[in-house]
Amino acid sequence: MVVRHPHGEPSDLIRSVSRALRVLEAVGQTPRGLTVKQIARRCDLTTATTYHLIRTLAYEGYVSRREDGTYVGGLEIADRFRELVAAFRGPASVDEALRKAAAGTGVSHYLGTFVGGQVVLASAAEGPQSPYLEDLVPGFDDGAHATALGKALLATLTHDQRLRYLKDWGMRSYTNSTLTQPEALEADLIAGERRGMQMEVSQFRTGIACAAVVVRGDRDPERRFVLACAMAADRLLDSPEEVRNHLIGAARSVAGAMNDAGGGVTA
Repeated sequence: MVVRHPHGEPSDLIRSVSRALRVLEAVGQTPRGLTVKQIARRCDLTTATTYHLIRTLAYEGYVSRREDGTYVGGLEIADRFRELVAAFRGPASVDEALRKAAAGTGVSHYLGTFVGGQVVLASAAEGPQSPYLEDLVPGFDDGAHATALGKALLATLTHDQRLRYLKDWGMRSYTNSTLTQPEALEADLIAGERRGMQMEVSQFRTGIACAAVVVRGDRDPERRFVLACAMAADRLLDSPEEVRNHLIGAARSVAGAMNDAGGGVTA
């Protein structure tokens, strides 16, 4: 589902564009395909309007019509996603630094930043010893309060900024251990600052832990970056200092790659 800005729609919203995007959402959420009438019902549109929108989207390659008359996502969507991921990821040298960190430890590493005021997972390098986390892929992160990556970024905000962020984006409960109250998260972030590393254990996925440190701070939130890694909960609990020392070293390598690339990653 697309996460819309919580402050409401703009006064100059272009309705036809908004309707087309709603159609894309409906089609994308249904891999088996939808007929035009089904799309119209799901999007609360007239059949005639839906026909106009779907024909335009099909012409541009954003949806594809199958032989049974249903529509599915088109190849242009995949192209836009690859471009988005590439923009989040930034220079190849930064991606290479992540891959080296993952290869050296066997655990998955993630780079995070802010985009448009929201926490974003910018890049990921999977390690064979980390459990696969299907939700931790490049893109917007609506579970910032439950991941170490998100916590490390939220910790760079002022107290009032954090409260606004949590009010806007919520504190969804992922497991029984997820922190769902701002006060509890605030105490957790303070503990992380003292520890020199933000972490979570079973707050995002039961039995899985994540730790994160700051790669680079900046007055501009969109130039702040954090590095995180995920592993079995027991591994982090058994050797937190080892994990922290590794992350600090890996963060220096990532920061160096950013500097060598000309000062930063742009999304």
